[in-house]
Formats: sequence, C-alpha cells, structure tokens
Amino acid sequence: MFDSDVKAGANPAPVKDQAPHAIVIGSGFGGLAAAVRLGARGYRVTVLERLDVPGGRARVLHRGGHTFDAGPTIITAPFLFEELWAMCGRRLSDSVELRALAPFYRVRFDDGQVFDCGGDAQQMRQRVAELAPDDVAGYEAFMRLAERICALGFEKLGHVPFSRLADMLRVAPQMVLLGSHRSVYSLVSRHVRHPRLRFLLSFHPLFVGGNPFTVTSIYSLIAFLERRWGVHFAMGGTGRLVSGLVDLIHGQGNALRLCAEVSAITVERGAATGVRLASGEAMRADIVVSGADAGWTYRHLLPAPVRRRWSARRTERARYSMGLFVWYFGTDRTYPEVQHHTILVGPRYRELLEDIFDRKILADDFSLYLHRPTATDPSLAPPGCETFYVLSPVPNLDGAVDWATMAEPYRQRIERHLERTLLPGLSRHITASEVVTPVHFRDDLLSLKGAGFSLEPALTQSAWFRPHNRCEDVAGLYLVGAGTHPGPGVPGVLSSARVLDSLVPDARSLRRHV
Repeated sequence: MFDSDVKAGANPAPVKDQAPHAIVIGSGFGGLAAAVRLGARGYRVTVLERLDVPGGRARVLHRGGHTFDAGPTIITAPFLFEELWAMCGRRLSDSVELRALAPFYRVRFDDGQVFDCGGDAQQMRQRVAELAPDDVAGYEAFMRLAERICALGFEKLGHVPFSRLADMLRVAPQMVLLGSHRSVYSLVSRHVRHPRLRFLLSFHPLFVGGNPFTVTSIYSLIAFLERRWGVHFAMGGTGRLVSGLVDLIHGQGNALRLCAEVSAITVERGAATGVRLASGEAMRADIVVSGADAGWTYRHLLPAPVRRRWSARRTERARYSMGLFVWYFGTDRTYPEVQHHTILVGPRYRELLEDIFDRKILADDFSLYLHRPTATDPSLAPPGCETFYVLSPVPNLDGAVDWATMAEPYRQRIERHLERTLLPGLSRHITASEVVTPVHFRDDLLSLKGAGFSLEPALTQSAWFRPHNRCEDVAGLYLVGAGTHPGPGVPGVLSSARVLDSLVPDARSLRRHV
C-alpha cells in the first residue's frame, strides 16, 4: 500500500535545507495532518514513527489476502481532509474516493430488533415514529439542540486553542445554556422517554472513548455532525487516507522516518530543542510537535524537572478512556445481509458501562461494533471472501484483567455470539484471525494505561482542562492527537492539528538551528 521508499531512515524527497526544522513525533492522523500544515507554512518537517508502517492507530494490517484497517473506520467531516489536500494544491478526490454510506449503521438490539441510522431527516423521523411515536417531537427538539451544540462546539471552537483559563470562561455561558454541564444521556433523557431511543441518541460518545452517562453533553454534537456531513468510507480502506497524507508530505519535500522511536524530547533553558531516539541519535529542531499519546508524552518523553502542570502524579491520576478488544478476521464465504457497520447492543447499557469505566471488570455480557468493509469494497478480501473486524469496549489497564489468559476465551465468546446472531457458520469459515487487547495499545501504540482514546473526554478533562495544544511548561513544544484539545475521534484529531495554525510561529520568523 505504501511507497517502497518509505522505510527506516528513508528520505524520499530532498528537504528544504534552509527552512526552520519541525520534528513531528508519530504518524497517526494528528501527526500527519500537523506535518502537512507545517509544510504548507514553510517548515522543513521530519515525521518520526516508531513502527515499521505509518498510521499509528490508523495503520493497515494484511493477513491472508485480507486488508484490515487497524483503527478508525468511520469518516465524518471529510472537509478536514479536503483542506489538507488543498494546502498542497491538490484535490482529495484525485487520491482517495470517499463513499457515502446509507444507512450509516444498523443497530441490532439483544432481542433481534433492528434500527437503521442514517442522514435523511424525514426517513429518520419516520423510523423514530415507528419505534417511539410519543417521542417524535422530543427527538426533533433534541436534534435541533444537537445542531446548535455542533455549530458552537465543533464548527466554532473545535479549531480554537484553549491555552488560557480566560478562553474557557469566555465560552462557558454559551456552553451552560446548551446544557454542557449535563451528561449526554441526561440531555437525551430530557427530550425522549423510550429506552431504546435514549440509547440510539446517546451511544455516540463510545466512538471516542467516552461514557455516555458521564461525558459532557458537548459530545451530543456527533449526532448532528453525522447528519450534516454524512458517514463515509475510504475505498481501499482508511489506510488510503494515511498513504495519501504521506504522499502530500513527500510532495512538500519533507520526510517520514519509520522504525525511529523517540525516547526523549530534549529541552534547554525551558525550550524544546529536538529529540533523542532510542538508537541514541540526537536530532535538533526549532519546534517539536508530539502526536504521541498526551499522557505518554508528559510521563515518558519530557524530563521530570520541566513537568509542572502535567506532573507524573497528575498524569497517572487522570481519567483515561476505556480499553478496546479488537478481533480482525476473514471468512471464506460472504454475508451479504450484514451491513457495513453494525452495532450489536447487549442486554445491559448503564450497568455494562459501569463495569467497564468504574468497576473496571470484564463482564460476562458485551456490546459490539462489527465492521464489514467488504460490504462497500470487495477488493479488501479475496474473491468470494469477507473481511471483518469486531470491537468490544473493555476496561483499560487500571483493571485487573489478565489478557494473556483471557484474550482467547473472550474472542471465542464473541465468535459464538456473532455465529448465533449475524454470521451463521462463522467458526467453520474463518481464514484469517488476529486479536489486539489493551496491552497492545500500551506496548505497541504507547497509550498510557492501554486506553483506546487517551484521556477520557469528561467535562473536567475537556477544553482548557485537557492537555493544551501548546505545552504550558516547554516553549516550542506542541501537542496534537486524541489526548489534547479538542479530543478523540478522527474529526477531533484532525482539528487538533488545525489548532496549530494559530499557535505555531510562521516559519519565516524563526531562525534555523544549526
């Protein structure tokens, strides 16, 4: 999928030798987007990735002829990608085809009842009327409110830095009027009564690692964001967006180095001066942008004496998102009746989330997200086959789950459930199989506590309360990605790179390090 010259230490295009140097740590969507934006502003950029493929959580796996997107599968707000291509004088559509999905996803309740969620307002109104006729007016009132929250929380503030408390206080009255002090579930419950409709309008924060019963209702904006911009799939897989961004970086004359693990950010006189690699190599830079997990950046990459706001103690005690158990599998038969995205709801909602987020135990039941990309793009599997992944929210590593012994029994439970509900004969048709657990997120993706989405997007860990995009303690150090403002999810991560436009000095104002 990726150019053959993208390998350890590769520099496939000549760099702009006289330009100020920016080092970007990590090649997830946040790091790649930051690199494109910095390159467009005249910086000489080097992206450093510890793995042997780019993408971070969005990397690609190839197993037995199947192509698996390891992480994000849902693309919303495609204009954020289009903007990056436009910065390079190109069009996204010339590199990647984003195909709109209808329905967005099918929700299957434990008793077999299904509800298709989509972007057609009239069609959704009719489906709500069939499910909960007494809640139609409340549903429409909620969607109007979600539109207002989206306009403020995403469109107006999603790319605005919250570097000072005053930035937070300035918008606080508007957020209070929109009910941001409530949880998503509480806000939904003020509008509709049917328990299944309450689920359908409140589960979206789980897409970004938040508990709907505790996360700020700002995340209700996702319900309207999907309606406004749609839910899309990148033909060829989400990895096509990763490879497209890598091509943009190379086209700017900048570099991506794989198998280049950063062990420390170097600091002199209170300012970032570059990085030191695990190999011992030292690299100088005028600015450093960390796309690594925010918790990992503060806990492990910065020297202890310079960590004041995000000390080791505060970083460890922060609340982190749930963990993820993901099973990637391929089959030698097709399942044409299964949608591209399916959410299988377990018998419990609030109680299961309490087990995951609060008690941090592995429950006997589960809710699942099933991804069948071959529903839209059959090229992701051999002829006559299917490619799937199924994701189960689980406790992060603050829990006591022994994944070395529990991973396979848990996978088998999920397999039996899928075989019983959606994929008949599954166990006889598996041709490729791989599992990842929160241990993988900790050890391979360097996510503190094995969290799937970095810090939990709770109200007291949002906006100014979240790690800032400009480091408070070290000049010339910036953060992008799920753990910083505005938060997790592909739109949030891309927006975190967008924030840099108003924080990072213009390249012409910096002298080049020698």
